[in-house]
Amino acid sequence: MTITNITRENCPAARLIGKRYAVGAANWGEFWANGWFDQLEKLPGLLDINDNGYTEAIRVVDGKQEHWLGMYYSQDTAVLEGFDCVEISPMEYAVCYLYGDPENGELFNTAAHEQCLTDLKEQGLQPKEDGWRFQRCNCPRFTTPDEQGNVTLDYGIAIQA
Repeated sequence: MTITNITRENCPAARLIGKRYAVGAANWGEFWANGWFDQLEKLPGLLDINDNGYTEAIRVVDGKQEHWLGMYYSQDTAVLEGFDCVEISPMEYAVCYLYGDPENGELFNTAAHEQCLTDLKEQGLQPKEDGWRFQRCNCPRFTTPDEQGNVTLDYGIAIQA
């Protein structure tokens, strides 16, 4: 896994609409099998922070990780029946573009997270303690492997303004 670029971006006040997974990682297979992303894509108010992709967002609540699968919308977007939402305060975040093999786990492990933190600190960026972080699976960066079978995963981390 290599970090090919780091950008600094802003998220306005937003609503993350999707499903909350309080225990363990989010269930991407369940989302695809039930067509939930198809339903979410029909909602008005989609924000640019989605960057043509789907998101797994993670935060720490009461010392435990809480995972969300879904998409970001304006705060006044109605929540579809059967979905949950969480309000996101405005934040600055850094996006590390992780390039590697999506099959061997190198994009989704603790070492990748730690490398992002190290690189952010080298650039003078300070991650927020217990702030949001997310994996944004952009189409086609993440969905279409290159000739080596590698993809790019957008890994965002909330930072101090």
